[in-house]
Amino acid sequence: MNQDHFLSSLERTWARLSQVAVHGAEYDSRERQPHPKCLEGTRVDLLDYIYRLLDNRGQNRLIWLHGTAGVGKSAVAFTVAERMRSLKMTEETNVEKRLAGTFFFSQKHTERCTTAYFFATLVYQLASNFPSIRADVSKSIRDNPALLDPSKSLRVQVETLFLQPLRGLHLRLRGCQPLTFIVDALDECTSEFELADLILSLARVLHEPDLPAIHILLTSRSESHICRTMENEEVRSLVCEIPAAISGKGIGSIISLDSANVDNDIYIFLRHSFGQLGSRHLDFPQPSTEQLERLASRAGGRFIVASTMMKFIDNEDNDPYDQLMVMLELTSELLPGTEVFKFYDCILSTCADPKRAYLHLSVVAVLTDPLPLSQISTLLGPGLGKDVEATLIQLRSVMDIPADSTLPVNIYHSSIRDYVSDTLNCSLRQVHDMPSPHCLLAHSSFRLMMKGIPENAALLDALSQLEEQSCAMERECPHVLKHSLAFLIQPPEPLSVLSAILWLRGDRSSQSQSWLETVEGRNWLQTDAGQMWLLWSEAGKDWLLNTRAGKDWLLHGIGKEMLVGSEEDWLQDQDDQQTWVQAPGKQAWVQISGERSWMKTPSGRDWLQTPGVKDWLQTQDGRHWLHTPGGQFWLHTRDGRDWLQTPCGRDWLQTPTLVDWRQTQAGREWLQTQGAQDWLQTQAGREWLQTTGGRNWLQTLIGREWLRTQGGRNWLEGQDVQAALEEFSNTLEAMNRYIILPEMRLLPAFQVIQQFKNLPDFLMFPMFLALRRHHSTSASPSLFPIDEEIMHAMYTFTTFADEALERSRSASEALKYACRNWAVHLSRAPRPWDNKLDHIFHAFWNRRLLSWLELQWCLKGLQSCLAILSEGQKLAKPNTVQPAIVPDPKTSTMQSSTPPPTSEMLKKEPSSPILTPPSGLVGTPHVCVTHQHTSWRPPSSPPFTPPLPHSPSLELEIAVSHTGASRKRTLDELGLDSDIPFEYVATLTPTKRLKRDSQSVQPE
Repeated sequence: MNQDHFLSSLERTWARLSQVAVHGAEYDSRERQPHPKCLEGTRVDLLDYIYRLLDNRGQNRLIWLHGTAGVGKSAVAFTVAERMRSLKMTEETNVEKRLAGTFFFSQKHTERCTTAYFFATLVYQLASNFPSIRADVSKSIRDNPALLDPSKSLRVQVETLFLQPLRGLHLRLRGCQPLTFIVDALDECTSEFELADLILSLARVLHEPDLPAIHILLTSRSESHICRTMENEEVRSLVCEIPAAISGKGIGSIISLDSANVDNDIYIFLRHSFGQLGSRHLDFPQPSTEQLERLASRAGGRFIVASTMMKFIDNEDNDPYDQLMVMLELTSELLPGTEVFKFYDCILSTCADPKRAYLHLSVVAVLTDPLPLSQISTLLGPGLGKDVEATLIQLRSVMDIPADSTLPVNIYHSSIRDYVSDTLNCSLRQVHDMPSPHCLLAHSSFRLMMKGIPENAALLDALSQLEEQSCAMERECPHVLKHSLAFLIQPPEPLSVLSAILWLRGDRSSQSQSWLETVEGRNWLQTDAGQMWLLWSEAGKDWLLNTRAGKDWLLHGIGKEMLVGSEEDWLQDQDDQQTWVQAPGKQAWVQISGERSWMKTPSGRDWLQTPGVKDWLQTQDGRHWLHTPGGQFWLHTRDGRDWLQTPCGRDWLQTPTLVDWRQTQAGREWLQTQGAQDWLQTQAGREWLQTTGGRNWLQTLIGREWLRTQGGRNWLEGQDVQAALEEFSNTLEAMNRYIILPEMRLLPAFQVIQQFKNLPDFLMFPMFLALRRHHSTSASPSLFPIDEEIMHAMYTFTTFADEALERSRSASEALKYACRNWAVHLSRAPRPWDNKLDHIFHAFWNRRLLSWLELQWCLKGLQSCLAILSEGQKLAKPNTVQPAIVPDPKTSTMQSSTPPPTSEMLKKEPSSPILTPPSGLVGTPHVCVTHQHTSWRPPSSPPFTPPLPHSPSLELEIAVSHTGASRKRTLDELGLDSDIPFEYVATLTPTKRLKRDSQSVQPE
């Protein structure tokens, strides 16, 4: 690998690390605004003590700051981070700071409630702070891309992504002040096992020799599982605990989060906040000292309570003085130090409808990903969601509601989540009988998906057609593709990749030679195998001399450079040496080596300024001249630059023959202009970035600056072919680990997964690319032999995939949320589920799972689908509604040669069913000949009706939608929204009526 390509690959690897790192977990991220920070003059003793610990060059330490909810741990962590960020490692540098990295956990964000991205995030910050280790970090990831896989073990990640970079800084930082890492809110990590593993891993790092001095500040609540981990033998000797050591020996009597001076700090905070309020409301009378002291004492040592008080009072919709009076009255009923939950009860009691306010507050608190108000309303539906905004506006004191309606709403503090986790935490009796917010969100997610995802079998049909080409060639191990396709530098496109695989495995027909006209084909011609084919095979010589594509390629700089030094030997191998020299392509190539010397004379330069020169520059001679030194010199002049801005000049810039000019001084200067920035966004510009000249330019200061722009980041996002191959490899590993339960194998969604797993590598990888969310449709079908069966099948699948991807892009944020989180909320919903939730889940599971799979695959990839389905199988298994199908021995598909039916065939009533449907199952069979198995597809009408839970007799409670039940009556009885799909309503007929109607209605 040459040095240019090496540097380019490291740059792309660094860009990929930047994408994987969770920037929202950094202490000063926009995602965490408003940032909690200790007010000047507060927490003085505590902060001074922590700073002394962090300055100690002795033993590496885990400094553990813990306390109850709302006492200000995150504010202390942020303040310490700000301080460490302001301190330089040495006097000689302005870049390297003592703050080496931060990670603030949060249950509100899926990537911040797990340790999966912890070390990737820290090493990105560490290498950004110390650029000298960036290349080594990128090289480690490039050599083992799986390091960035969220499922990779912490043991592997901590060695390569943490210990190795730190060892690289050992000598350089000898004698310097210690590095500081800050990890906030350990208790927000949702997996106790992951968290224990993380703490142990950090402790082992600090025990390692040959590292710079390091201290790690940890904050958390005093949870029992965290305390147990801190007592571990490997950890205990490193821990400096605030407020008190677990063993009983500590500094609790000296420094504490809950010490007596906290009330005074809260008093200072309130006085400062009221002063700011008064500067904006000049007529606002400041509270008395007695009132401030009363409010401070009622806060119970919790800054979150004091902060919530101020947000309640400083409400733009109400007069602040009136709000202060209300707050004084509310808190007069609270004893000093009363639990924060009592204070939240007081806030709820001020709302117009406290029960409704509690409901919406609980929903927002348990969302796995924050959503804007409008999307929360869409998710909950026209019933529950109709008054979301009007209700939540009353809760601004406990919730951040941005003025920009497109931004998500967030609770201010995790104690709100604790508050709504059990209705008994609230003293308002009217909320005690309310359903769990997870039940509401699970039901709302299913309702939205049933309404928003049309039922279709397009994915299964498209895959079945593609599967018919499985025998087109010998299959190989999919992991071999990573090496055989190493020449690719363009974002991989399905048709081109399939053409490449066909070509590499021996299909060198004239029909397949159209692939050589693509970027990938031209890249292959530069490889050793490509040059051997061109120079020594009859087919290669024929293509080079007798096809237009070969002659055009010969005119390119790449073709000329490749043949230098090989031409003489190659000519000696020809039967007629003059044949090649006299070929039109060769004559043109020789002609380019000369230049029009007259153009360099004063007369020539004068002529170049005449109007007629623009017409001449469009001729072949004019375009050839632009490649000569004289032409390149002219492009450097004002007239040349002006011409480049004309339509003719822009067209010339996009010609594939233009390779060398941008490497000249004039070309490099032009690349700094806005016109060049716009050109880089075109297809021609993106292709040029893949050439040697483009890669050289990306290593310049201007090129690196461009990579930091939005256009550069967009380009990098889809560039790394190895990243696509690595993602494919990780998907294969996830597929191999995934187990489909026997009772689920007949569901179409699981058939798709099994069929994809059984595809040969030459179909599997292009199909994976077609449904990949970064997939581009820029490749022209005219470049590929679509009339070949296998190419036509892939073209058909790609067309389907493009339509599916487009549909996924138009999905609302609420629908996307429902697709990725329904299993989370359902798994957290208390058991047993009510009938309404149980029915809609099984209706979704049996009727819409395949359609959901298509949408989620396009949105987040197959790995995300497997993770969700893994949880879904567990939830569906106890009450599996789709019994196994036992084929009739006389009509078994083992001997059937009937082709798989299409979606059109499925709409028709079969004249003679192949299988007899089992009891309670309505629909038509789908036979897959390739794998000799059968699935059951329900018809479009009537829908399949799942059995009711806990039913003593399955047969008595099966009913179809032909009962003639009134839709409105059913909706009223069940308390459902009027926009629910009728096919679902039919499955929710009350048990009593189902039993009565089943006596007179026979299932089909």
